[in-house]
Amino acid sequence: MSSNRRNATIIRALLAAVLAASAAGCASVPKPTPQAPRQGLTSTEQFTASVDSHQDQVLLAAHTDGLSAAQARALTALVDRWRDTGGGPIVIQAPSHGGGEAYRAAMAIQDALAGLGVRETLVKLVGYDASTAEGAPMIVGFASYEAKEPKCGQDWDAFTKSATNKPNSNFGCAITANIAAMVANPADLAGPRPEDPSDAQRRDTVLGKYRTGSVTSTAKDNQAAGAVSTAVQ
Repeated sequence: MSSNRRNATIIRALLAAVLAASAAGCASVPKPTPQAPRQGLTSTEQFTASVDSHQDQVLLAAHTDGLSAAQARALTALVDRWRDTGGGPIVIQAPSHGGGEAYRAAMAIQDALAGLGVRETLVKLVGYDASTAEGAPMIVGFASYEAKEPKCGQDWDAFTKSATNKPNSNFGCAITANIAAMVANPADLAGPRPEDPSDAQRRDTVLGKYRTGSVTSTAKDNQAAGAVSTAVQ
């Protein structure tokens, strides 16, 4: 009996040691730290302005005799807004089964846009499926962009806690918000504008001079030459 009690005591001691070791192991596991916010290249880039895109469109009824006075005014206002956005493509959507009436209306809209100074290469004519071709409108529009400034002052850090030498959590927010409010064309925040095509004729001229060993730079203009006036000497 004494040996049985002794064995039971040893087993209980071993179990207690195992449990203690398990508890110590669990206590030594570090707690997960929250992920740090994304940092920009500089301290003022902690905040970014988002850009929302939507279609600025007008609906025009198809008339056999062209555009009415009200439609012409609506189209003029649309072109004015289009110029403010930088001048992307303008899309004319006509009902696919509109027949000759839709065709004449599309031609009238194209002529009106050309009269308002819109280049022909920037106007696109596409068809769309309407539930019924009768009474389906002509849709004229372009992609418009709106800048959304960040919300500043949502959470403030103590300015006296600077041991980590990091900027305040709101540092740079006002600058980004002001840029989003003042930018002329919010589409520039979404990405760079496409480059204009190169001048092929000028490129051939420069390459021709290079092949013959001539000077490829533009000749000096005498009107650009300047000299110090002797009036004050």
